[in-house]
Amino acid sequence: MQKLVLQFAGIALMAASSFLYAEEKPMSEKNSQFGTESIQYPKTNKDNTSDYYFGQKVVDPYRWLEDDMSDETAKWVKEQNNVTFGYLEKIPYREQLKNRLTELWNYEKVSSPFKRGKYTYFYRNDGLQNQSVVYRQIDNGTPEIFLNPNKFSDDGTTSLASLSFSKDGSIAAYSISEGGSDWRKVIIIDVESKSVIEDALIDVKFSGLSWFGNEGFYYSSYDKPKGSELSAKTDQHKLYYHKLGTAQKEDELIFGGTASQKHRYVGGYVTEDDRYLLISGSVSTSGNRLFIKDLSKENSKLITILDHTESDTYVLENVGSKLFLVTNLNAPNKKIVTVDASDPKPNNWVDFISETENVLSASVGGGYVFTEYMVDAISKTYQYDYQGKLVREIKLPGVGSASALSGKIKEKTLYYSFTNYKTPSTIYSFNVDKGESSIYKKSGAKFDSELYESKQVFYKSKDGTKVPMIITYKKGLKLTGKNPTILYGYGGFNVSLTPRFSVTRAVWLEQGGIYAVANLRGGGEYGKEWHKAGTQLKKQNVFDDFIAAAEYLISEKYTSSDFLAINGGSNGGLLVGAVMTQRPDLMKVALPAVGVLDMLRYHTFTAGAGWAYDYGTAEQSEEMFNYLKGYSPVHNVKKGVKYPATMVTTGDHDDRVVPAHSFKFAAELQDKQSGNSPTLIRIETNAGHGAGTPVSKTIEQYADIYGFTLFNMGFEALPN
Repeated sequence: MQKLVLQFAGIALMAASSFLYAEEKPMSEKNSQFGTESIQYPKTNKDNTSDYYFGQKVVDPYRWLEDDMSDETAKWVKEQNNVTFGYLEKIPYREQLKNRLTELWNYEKVSSPFKRGKYTYFYRNDGLQNQSVVYRQIDNGTPEIFLNPNKFSDDGTTSLASLSFSKDGSIAAYSISEGGSDWRKVIIIDVESKSVIEDALIDVKFSGLSWFGNEGFYYSSYDKPKGSELSAKTDQHKLYYHKLGTAQKEDELIFGGTASQKHRYVGGYVTEDDRYLLISGSVSTSGNRLFIKDLSKENSKLITILDHTESDTYVLENVGSKLFLVTNLNAPNKKIVTVDASDPKPNNWVDFISETENVLSASVGGGYVFTEYMVDAISKTYQYDYQGKLVREIKLPGVGSASALSGKIKEKTLYYSFTNYKTPSTIYSFNVDKGESSIYKKSGAKFDSELYESKQVFYKSKDGTKVPMIITYKKGLKLTGKNPTILYGYGGFNVSLTPRFSVTRAVWLEQGGIYAVANLRGGGEYGKEWHKAGTQLKKQNVFDDFIAAAEYLISEKYTSSDFLAINGGSNGGLLVGAVMTQRPDLMKVALPAVGVLDMLRYHTFTAGAGWAYDYGTAEQSEEMFNYLKGYSPVHNVKKGVKYPATMVTTGDHDDRVVPAHSFKFAAELQDKQSGNSPTLIRIETNAGHGAGTPVSKTIEQYADIYGFTLFNMGFEALPN
């Protein structure tokens, strides 16, 4: 059974590709023509819009850019892109970067296989396909294409978002995302013929697809908002049951839609044996209520497991009426408990695997329970039987990140992948009874990881807190203080940054670049307390941690302010925006991607109100308002300050972190920048928050982002 993830899930735009140049010298006269003095930014009109918070007036002159349906905003987007792409086209090695990224990206990528019915399925990308293709085969037979998302649209911008099979594997339901939108369509097909068997479901958002036998499935969505579907607020999530052969308008409302059941995020999933329906309801991205319904009994009532949102709790598995739950209730690092479904309240819970000093993730498969612990953001994995007895520690191939071992209860061969910042992901098969791992599929990436090293260091933040950071670079690299370095961070929503390989990062590393990832407070690397230490009135801790990471890299001569770029996406875009406005002297380049940048109004768009657990809201209290205003990037761009070279990136169809955040921040920077460094915004058209972005667009984005970065560090040419 899979945990339902209803999370902020900001797309972390990992540092892609950069190069160490043959020469390190100041920008030439030829290059200096691209400075601010030669850039004619589009005129961004100001109006008199303002709001009052606790009697304090806050002006918002670019409020009009929030209207994503207006002709004026569309014109502004077009004009900004004309300026940005005009600048990028003059970077002499832009095409070389694109070619190198294309070359490195071009290798076969295959997922772990999974069996449904008589077929074994897997995802495969031959290298440069915009979207991965779903294949299937019987036993060791010849694979055939089952679904090819590259044919969903001409430009590759429609992606396969999820795929779910009925109990016997004879019917499949899959959801598609058009232009990167979180709003999805669900298409139902006969597996054998691959033909569509009924009308598609529409307006589905933040939803799993969980089947009950072969009869139908549960899914979640919101009522379609009034106004723009890209930015209008969606506040009440609902769980529905779709019975095959019936129209969507006849779907049964299972949960939500009443005052007592109002939640911003609702999900339902059915146990593997089809006995129970589990329903999770959340008002924010942390904490959930939990309910259970016995599907084996007609007209059974919904039973409450947890009636508050003070923990993150879900049902991992059941054996008959015995439930296995993962929870951080009174256990910040999580534990597994058991309870009978007839009376599943917390006072009846019995510890199955107790909390430890390290953060737990759990999965099941093959009749066993698997626990993964993060030890300073690095994986250690153990196998237990259903009586709670430790069977073995699973020896991983090295120091890095292992994906969860999971599968159906009768499957005796499970699969996991292993990777780190310098090691391409390799898939391993694992025999659950023998405890033996063997290579199933090696990565085809043409990258020699033996030439590189990853070093974990611990540095002290402003208040003395010890923070881990992993620094990856070529062996033998000389620490001259002039190495081009990318510092990446996220620091929020209980998200843990664990070591993972990136094709684009490989280009950076093989040319001598340094890549550093700081595990900031606000993340989940050290459990709930680490998360809470970076939320609401403690959010500044996250920025201080990131600033201290940059200062460490500089003091240890890995780099210097002239050769440092900071990067982050989504909540990480907020991180970059806050740090560059607080310490503009610290870095040469700032790259805020799809960022939450207007902290006074973020909660008024789409599902943004659900992020209040981490951020708080401006209406919450006068203290919270003043705190948010004190670091909100849009509100802290100051006239007369020399800001680093900045390229804001966003998508015009981002309906998670609406592009108005980025629009308003770019407008403020262009209006107030006093230095010669450019302040540009690159707006990807027909693209959303990041998921499902076509490979061709991704390569172009990274070529532009890192061409911009290196050019503004003063490098003139790539090595021959």
